[in-house]
Amino acid sequence: MISKKQELVIDSNLQNLNKVVHMVEEISDTYNINNTYFGNILVSLTEAVRNAIIHGNREDHAKKVHILFTSSNTALSFSVRDEGEGFDPSRVSDPTEAEEGEAAGLKKGLYLIRSLSDELYFKDGGRLLEIVFHISSINYELSMYRTKALRNYFQSQEQKVSREK
Repeated sequence: MISKKQELVIDSNLQNLNKVVHMVEEISDTYNINNTYFGNILVSLTEAVRNAIIHGNREDHAKKVHILFTSSNTALSFSVRDEGEGFDPSRVSDPTEAEEGEAAGLKKGLYLIRSLSDELYFKDGGRLLEIVFHISSINYELSMYRTKALRNYFQSQEQKVSREK
């Protein structure tokens, strides 16, 4: 696995979500992320950034949202930090309850992130969300294919040498 860090800083404008999509596409290409994980990562990260823009920074274009991607041998982590006042995640009630308005959007976004990620941490008074995806099995299929291809190649080479003798 390639260890890597990548940072993206955007203004608090919902039009900048396309930059987040582009970041996830690049990371998915680099790490050979399958469609299931790609969708989970994309929805989780865009919801976290959307919440940071709308609820954290109150769509103040002067405020920034910082997205930090970090990879390890077993996980892909995304940290999303806003410059707002923060919030207490324990005070966010069940999003499946019928509700309208701004609070409903935050609840639904957090519900999606919790449901699609493997781990979710709230830090710095709710101004920082760390979203973790365990990826130890993501490249399993590819590694099995490559192992089989190598085994077949060496077997064919051994057979070729045997015939030449």
